[in-house]
Parts: sequence; structure tokens; C-alpha cells
Amino acid sequence: MIDRPRTLTVLTIMLVGLVYVAMFPEADDMKTNIKFGTWAGTFSFLLFAMLQFRDGPFIRPHPAIWRVVLGLGVLYQMFLVFLLFQNKRDARYIISCIDPSLGVPLPERSYAENCELTYDNVKNQLDIFVIYHIVGWYAKAVVLRDYWFCWILSIMFEVMEYSLQHQLNNFAECWWDHWILDVLICNWAGLYLGMKTCEYFEMKAYSWRGIKHINTLKGKVKRTVQQFTPHDWTKFEWGTTKSFKNYIAVIGLLFAFLQAELNSFYLKYLLWIPPDNPLNSYRATLLFMGSIPATREGYQYLTDKNCKRFGPQAWLTISTIMTETIICFKFGQGEFPNPVPIHVAIFWTILISLLIGYAIWQFGIPFLKERMEISIKEQNGTSTSPSTSGRLKDKDA
Repeated sequence: MIDRPRTLTVLTIMLVGLVYVAMFPEADDMKTNIKFGTWAGTFSFLLFAMLQFRDGPFIRPHPAIWRVVLGLGVLYQMFLVFLLFQNKRDARYIISCIDPSLGVPLPERSYAENCELTYDNVKNQLDIFVIYHIVGWYAKAVVLRDYWFCWILSIMFEVMEYSLQHQLNNFAECWWDHWILDVLICNWAGLYLGMKTCEYFEMKAYSWRGIKHINTLKGKVKRTVQQFTPHDWTKFEWGTTKSFKNYIAVIGLLFAFLQAELNSFYLKYLLWIPPDNPLNSYRATLLFMGSIPATREGYQYLTDKNCKRFGPQAWLTISTIMTETIICFKFGQGEFPNPVPIHVAIFWTILISLLIGYAIWQFGIPFLKERMEISIKEQNGTSTSPSTSGRLKDKDA
């Protein structure tokens, strides 16, 4: 049975709904009218996205859901661009209009106090954010699907916290908080569960019989639940050392994930958004949902020679992360007077030099050798050709 598009039906329903709402007298409160108008405009745009945006790489539970995710990403990117053209004071006021509880300076807190490794000190650091931490790294494992990549990302984020302690007190933690609670417990638990999920989907035998063809109630329920699992599963093999293109792509992906994590801390600090505010969870969920198809599109662009176009979700995700970064740079002017510690500057100089040096050693030198060998062969072929032709002429004579 062929699925028929319902675009005209949905358009009619939307217009009838708008006419119905328009018939009611507007409220006297301008803020209420703006609020409902914004929600109505958002709903209309997402409805258009659901019906008219092109499909991405995923079809489960339904392609329309992933179109809505792309539409939400477009709206968030538009909001970020709008926020970029405001000053810091007005940006904080705009955020407070979204949530009236905001707009208040945040208290600064350091986690580097009482760093003795005792039961009481460790217990004081355990709160609901431990669960958030595990869930976050579970999500990263499902997105990246590579143990080594995830472990490098986990360690590098702790390095970033060490490097930026002079700017944000939240990055100052005890050594055991960095390496035991974060890396060895929370990060490892999330990564382990996430990679086990990936392994399950890699080995899963997919059967997508229509629910109408299943006779038992148990089978119908199982088929309904399967609708929310992937239609198929692609194992990512990033091949960092295979080519210079892969090397740059992996470093770029690592940078994007680290920058997205750092943006969350700087946006909270600069826009006065407390860590437990729901806006942080909304942003993290949106980035996670968008990064699933974005990473898949990026991987396909990297590995599939027939793929000549960067996917829309990948393009949008990179644009969103970098726009957030630009906002942090703009609003962060004058907020961080402390200079970069000399040991941090030395560390990053050495690390960047090693990355560049490895690329030259692994890809640059072999490429130059290959070009030189080809050039020598071409020169030898050119130099011997005249004498060869001369001998042929003498022989003919």
C-alpha cells in the first residue's frame, strides 16, 4: 500500500486552527500576546519542516520526527544569530523573558576545596549531576560509536577544565574529582553502557514486518516498540591514520564536541543561567538529537566516495556550535581578566606542535617522497627517449 501525502489536509487543519484562534479577542497583556504568537509561529514553522524538509539518514521511528529535529535546530540557530546582535545586558534580559526566574547574577563556586580523599569529601560531591554526567557520556558513546574516540574526548575535556580554571571557578576541581569521579566512574559508566548499546544494535537482526501482518498481541506490541529502534546500524571506523583527510576530520570532530561542552559552561556563566535550569537540559537534548544524524552525515561524507555533499544536519550542527562560540567570545570581553598561566600556554604549544609534527611525519613526508619518485621516473623516461629513437633510426638505416 502506497503512503499518500497529507500535506493539503494538514495545511487546511492549520489554517482552520489559526482562524479559530484569530476569532478570539486578544489579551490586554502584550507579553501574553507575544508569548502565544511566538509559540504559534514556532508551531507553524515546525509543521512546515515536518512536511517539506528533505529526509535525513534516519527513518525510525519516522522521518518526520527527524525533520522536526532539523526544524528545531534551525529555530535555535536563528535565535543564536539574533542574540549575537544584542549587547550582554539585553541578551540577559531576553533570556529572563523566556524564564522569569533568570536575570540574576550567579554565585561563583569552586569545587577545589577540601581535596583530601575522604569519604565525607567524596560524598559531598555526589548529587543529581552525577546522573546527568553518566547520561551525557552514554549519549556521546551512542553518537560517536568508538571506544578510543570517546576516551580521548573524556580525557581532553578534563584537560580543558585544567586549562580554563583561571576563567571559570566551576572548572576548579580536586584531582580525584577529575580523574576518579569523572573519568574512571561517571565517564566510564556512561561510555560502557553506550558502547554496549552500539554492540547490541550491530548484532541485532532487523525484521520490519508490517504490524497488520502480525497475528499475536505480543508480536504487535514488540513491533510497535521496534519502531523506536534503528532500522539498521552503521559501525563507525574513523580511520584517523588512513589519510590526511581522516586525520583532519577526526580532530575537527573532537574540537566540535569539546567546544559544544565548553559553550554550555560559558553560556551559563555569561547569560546567568543556573546549572539546574531546564534551559540547559533543553539545549543539551536538542544538540544530542541533532548530533545523531549530523555525525552520521559527516561519517558518510568522509567515507563514501559517492557522497559529494555535506548533509544539512551536519552543516547546521557545526554552524550552531560555532555561533555559540562567537557569542561567548563577544559577551566574554572584560569578563575574564586573569591571564593564561604560563604552564597552560606551554602545554598547548607542545600539544599543537605534536599534532602538526605527526601530520607532517605521517602524511607530508610520504607524500613528498612519492612525488619525488614520480618526478625522477618522469625525468628518466624523458632523457632516455631521444637516444632510444636515435638507435631505432640507425637500425632502420
